[in-house]
Amino acid sequence: MNENYSADQIQILKGLEAVRLRPGMYIGSTGPDGLHHLVYEIVDNSIDEALAGYCTEVKVVIEKGDVIRVDDNGRGIPVDIHPEEGVSALEVVLTKLHAGGKFDKNSYKVSGGLHGVGSSVVNALSTWFEATVERQGKIWFQRFQVGDPVAPCKEIGDSDRTGTSIRFQADPSIFTETTAYTFDILAKRLRELAFLNKGIRIRLQDERETPVKEHDFFFEGGVKSFVEYLNTNKNKLHDEVIYFEKERDGVMVEIALEWNDTYIENIFSFANNINTREGGTHLIGLKSALTRTINVFLNESKFSKKMPEPLSGEDAREGLTAVVSVKVPNPQFEGQTKGKLGNSEVKGIVEQVVNEGLQEYLERHPKETEKILEKCVLAATARVAARKARENARRKNPFESNGLPGKLADCQERDPAKCEVYIVEGDSAGGSAKMGRDRATQAILPLWGKMLNVEKTSPDKVISNEKLLPVIQTLGTGVADSFDLEKLRYHKVIIMADADVDGSHIRTLLLTFFFRYMKDLVEAGHIYIAMPPLYKLSFAKQVHYAYDEADREKILAEFNIAADKVSIQRYKGLGEMNPEQLWETTMNPMTRNIIRVKLDDAVEADSIFTILMGDLVPPRRKFIEDNALTVANLDI
Repeated sequence: MNENYSADQIQILKGLEAVRLRPGMYIGSTGPDGLHHLVYEIVDNSIDEALAGYCTEVKVVIEKGDVIRVDDNGRGIPVDIHPEEGVSALEVVLTKLHAGGKFDKNSYKVSGGLHGVGSSVVNALSTWFEATVERQGKIWFQRFQVGDPVAPCKEIGDSDRTGTSIRFQADPSIFTETTAYTFDILAKRLRELAFLNKGIRIRLQDERETPVKEHDFFFEGGVKSFVEYLNTNKNKLHDEVIYFEKERDGVMVEIALEWNDTYIENIFSFANNINTREGGTHLIGLKSALTRTINVFLNESKFSKKMPEPLSGEDAREGLTAVVSVKVPNPQFEGQTKGKLGNSEVKGIVEQVVNEGLQEYLERHPKETEKILEKCVLAATARVAARKARENARRKNPFESNGLPGKLADCQERDPAKCEVYIVEGDSAGGSAKMGRDRATQAILPLWGKMLNVEKTSPDKVISNEKLLPVIQTLGTGVADSFDLEKLRYHKVIIMADADVDGSHIRTLLLTFFFRYMKDLVEAGHIYIAMPPLYKLSFAKQVHYAYDEADREKILAEFNIAADKVSIQRYKGLGEMNPEQLWETTMNPMTRNIIRVKLDDAVEADSIFTILMGDLVPPRRKFIEDNALTVANLDI
């Protein structure tokens, strides 16, 4: 212990040193999420210019070498000398924390980057960073190395336009996991921004690919277009999206609603263009107003007598696709990554807007109102039936320890972080897996037959289904609105099915169930897919396993062995492997191949599940036609 604690031990981090020392405080993490957050911080500045009425186009380019370039046609960052700092305003903005125009209400009425740390943090965490500004007929340029200016801002030419162009390369000494950007992750965020700011064109280009991959996002309808996009391949209860936009007490509220005949609630909430994944006061206001308004109309309708019990919020939102977007002058977010809105006054404002807007729509559209109310009654009836199904299931299994299914071979370890469960196709493979596993940390749940397609099934039938009930009981989290991630019994949930079409179908059905009823499980990265080998190659007293045809040919080429000199066994299913082979190829943590299921884009995932697993045939046919040449093994 150092007892000589004095002023000499007090460190003062100057400039951007603090950012490089503790980057997670500013961008959330130094993994892939933090890497992509760098791009969002720069793009948000361009969007703030658009919100102020000075920018109509934003272009994001992933250049070769994972260099990012963001161009906009805004006013351009000021380059005149800052009166207090004695250097250009551009240099101040890019090297000083909490420096920017977001603190002056005359410059920006609303903004996502309210902490004033965005651009300077990106600069600090980049190997190099360049800013090119076009304003007042001139072009200005400045380059930085690891956050420090290489030279002062200088004029380099003339221009007849205005705007800012930022180029940077993330520092691999900070982002040690990866510095490679994922096109789809960036596309998701940019598509959101285009929906949330109607009339703004946002282009994304990936120059790492040949030909260049490109998306062009432009939506005149704003969040109304967003809901139309989300409901593209669903059977809608009303043709027109319910849409209203109001400003109250300086808060801009934009809401779009549309019910469909599915059983899934799909609501996205945003505050100042930030996706508030954890919700907040604006989402609470939307939900409470929806329930209250629909209850008023339901109690006065012919359906009131059909209600098994009072309407719940879940009943009112079943099959609802909605987007709520608020623009708040002084938002209160939780942390720099802004996962939840905390402004208490926003709840009442959103409630008022929804009450008035939805009431007006329902009064003017009696036919559509009747369909919505009927949907709510059916949802309430199904909810009551689902509750009874859960109670019956518990009564039917009074002798099972902790309500666990009889076929589950549990592991000895009780720390979920050290446990994994294999959901195995078939009793035969399940038997081999039970004998071959590590009993300390690996549990086995055998399944038989094909799963229920939950995309086409009501919640009460899902919860009581004999194929899905063992999965729900085994994981321990509950489902849908009763889902609790803290109760998860295994931090690795591994789907192990045969490497054939039937196995692919079972995987797809299980993934559909997890996505629709245990979405947080997928988002938290707890779902994995086991990769059993397709071939066993035996030659010269050696045994090698190949996971596909390409892997088989690679092994033959590596050992320079002719195919006729090799004994090649093609596995028809997991049941053909003995316990030792199954452990060696598919279950041993040191040698197995497993793929973590990631949810990079929830909107696109929702669309794909709807197309492939939903009721409508034409979208599925079109998907097959469009992807027949590019998707090698498409299972429907």
